[in-house]
Amino acid sequence: MLSAMEASEGGEEGEILRYEETEDDNVSPTDLSELLKEGTKESHDRAENTQFVKDFLKGRIKKKLFKLATVALYFTYSALEEEMDRNKDNPVFAPLYFPVELHRREALVKDLKYFYGEDWKEKIQCSEATEHYVDRIHHVGQHEPELLVAHAYTRYMGDLSGGQVLKKVAQRALKLPSTEEGIQFYVFDNISNAQQFKQLYRARMNALDLDKNTKEKIVEEANRAFKFNMKVFDELDEIGKTLTEEAEDGGLPVHDGKGDLRKCPYYADKLGRWRATAAATRGWHEAHCSNSGFHVLAGKAGPGCPYHAAATLAKQPLMQLILAACVALAAGAAAWYVM
Repeated sequence: MLSAMEASEGGEEGEILRYEETEDDNVSPTDLSELLKEGTKESHDRAENTQFVKDFLKGRIKKKLFKLATVALYFTYSALEEEMDRNKDNPVFAPLYFPVELHRREALVKDLKYFYGEDWKEKIQCSEATEHYVDRIHHVGQHEPELLVAHAYTRYMGDLSGGQVLKKVAQRALKLPSTEEGIQFYVFDNISNAQQFKQLYRARMNALDLDKNTKEKIVEEANRAFKFNMKVFDELDEIGKTLTEEAEDGGLPVHDGKGDLRKCPYYADKLGRWRATAAATRGWHEAHCSNSGFHVLAGKAGPGCPYHAAATLAKQPLMQLILAACVALAAGAAAWYVM
């Protein structure tokens, strides 16, 4: 859906990947392709600047959200391609019917099997925002098939352009296999040259026998399609706010600072383990060391005492810095907790 962009790839702010369309000199301002390009610029910019897309382009995409986005795409393309099949012989759409080159549903099935397993159908459902989008596509296909041009243009031209940027970002950020499992949606095996194919597609659009009023309606429908996509992005963004950060490179999840810390399963588990360890350490200390209530502060304890080891390390300059940092973090956590 993002047809021309300047984006950070893989999460590196300074690494800029430019993906821009090549201008075609053989077009007229009244051609449908030009009317769509000019008439959807504002919608295109707004879509690129939704929080979900901006985070995605920076590599800040959680696997859970990527999976849900794939689900949304599956329902969207299932509806779109069903209506395209229905209208494949209709002269208002037939020249744009490229099932072998463009259709995405089967590729999305492969991605869903990769993420959810063979029983993927039982694990997914159409979200509210996606359902509105799907309903509109079915309405258009059954009652105003000429407007299918707008939905096909918005989706497939974007997939062949900015979609190829998103493919690379997702593969890197989510550490997906180099064999492209999970991102088959972005792989067009039957298009050898995307730029040439897009030029062919635009030429076919421009050759459609459409009057000025119909062209204006198609541009209006394309803007509506962008709005449906933005609704899906906003929905995903809201879901993302409820998710804790995922572990990266085997690291630990980080609490997002929202909600009750005591209700966070990860932190509840860690707190329980910390308390158990502290209790065991204290028990060892009291069983093996004299003056248990005071000698740690004095730096005196029996050999091998964990309390004594901590006290000894605390005297080292580096460890003092580390401990100071821990104290600061603990203070911050406490301040958050009492808010």
